Amino acid sequence: MRYSRQRELILKKVNAMHNHPTAEEIYEAAGKESPGLSLGTVYRNLNVLADAGMIRRVSIPGKADRFDHTLQQHSHRYCTVCGGVDDIALNDAAIMEIVKRGDDTAQDYSLVVFGTCEQCRKKAGM
Repeated sequence: MRYSRQRELILKKVNAMHNHPTAEEIYEAAGKESPGLSLGTVYRNLNVLADAGMIRRVSIPGKADRFDHTLQQHSHRYCTVCGGVDDIALNDAAIMEIVKRGDDTAQDYSLVVFGTCEQCRKKAGM
């Protein structure tokens, strides 16, 4: 992968943002430092960084992809109230064992749990 100042800036923003940002959120944050940056450039570089294993893509059906700086295997919760994404602790080894039972070629998995985040539960008095 060739070096690019724009790619470095985008990676820096993903690493600094701990809220699993969308490409648009990264574009907004990076645009403050690089006003000429285009949304297309952000998307292209996020794809390159994800393909290179430097960031993780968090895909949520029917929603914009999110990007995560944490590279080790972990699961996510999508809050159906506020739309936020956060890390959740699950028994990842047990999940991978289930995945491998169905297909010996499985190497990885992505699990998104749909529910309500702690902040939204507190607001609702749950």
